[in-house]
Amino acid sequence: MSTTAPLRDTPASGSSGRPAGPAPDGRRTGRRLPAVDWRIRFAALCLIWGFSFLLIKVGTQGYAPLQVTLGRVAFGAAVLGAVLLLRRERLPRGARTWGHLAVAAFLLNALPFTLFAYAELTISSTLAGICNATTPLWSMLLSLAALSDDRPTRRSVAGLGIGFVGVLVVLGAWQGFTGQDTGGTVMALVASASYAVGWAYVRRTLSNSGGSNLAMSTSQLLLGTAQLAVVTPLFTSFPTSFPVGPLLAVAALGALGTGVAFLLQYGLVAEVGPTTATLVTYFLPVISTAAGVLLLSERPSWNTPVGALIVLVGAALTQSGPRRRTTP
Repeated sequence: MSTTAPLRDTPASGSSGRPAGPAPDGRRTGRRLPAVDWRIRFAALCLIWGFSFLLIKVGTQGYAPLQVTLGRVAFGAAVLGAVLLLRRERLPRGARTWGHLAVAAFLLNALPFTLFAYAELTISSTLAGICNATTPLWSMLLSLAALSDDRPTRRSVAGLGIGFVGVLVVLGAWQGFTGQDTGGTVMALVASASYAVGWAYVRRTLSNSGGSNLAMSTSQLLLGTAQLAVVTPLFTSFPTSFPVGPLLAVAALGALGTGVAFLLQYGLVAEVGPTTATLVTYFLPVISTAAGVLLLSERPSWNTPVGALIVLVGAALTQSGPRRRTTP
């Protein structure tokens, strides 16, 4: 559930998740994280992002979806801003860069986070986590539609078809989609597609911007916070009370799921490369389902886990790698 500024040239992945923004090139910028084994950090990242959908569900039990999203982005910006100050890095300069970051903040943070929050008013956190796993499928579809220079392999195209068959299984298409709330499911799928569009935009506009990953991500979250701060008061009223449980869920969602998670992902990409780091995408539906069942007493029907498995198989095939056209 990648959510923050682009780590250069990383394959687009869902991380609500989605975090997500500049794609990592594996270069270290700034100080290194403490020498904790990468497998432990990988597991921590899976747990943090996997539990994000549960935290969204808990947050919306006390606050409006836009308020949950605003709190999430603000807490995430605060964490990255504090790290930026400790490392004495500067925010990027140039109106053009900030303009592109504003678009990235909308596509990778404000829009998908809000859609997931609204979606979980009517669908389970389990289903939201599964929808998030469709981001690689949307990325492949976008690549085909845009007729990019990357020529997909037969395997990746087959993965696209298999993945969307999995979506139909999750939704119970043979039942006329009566098993799930259509509106909430569509919002979750659009949120996942927004991640794919956002990553494509970022790779085209910000991959050679020159700023550090941390500085770019902090700027993106600051812009996302500003966008939501303008919109939220227009569509919600100020809370009359502040329930502790939902408030803690929003704080954890932002500080851990958006702030700390980016730092973990950033370190993993630098140490083990983007291919291994993005494998976290395939663990998220498993963890979100387990969290929903064990902690929220959600009871998905048989087709939900079966469809999720088909989606993950399809998503994995789409990541088999495109063949670039060669020129003389």
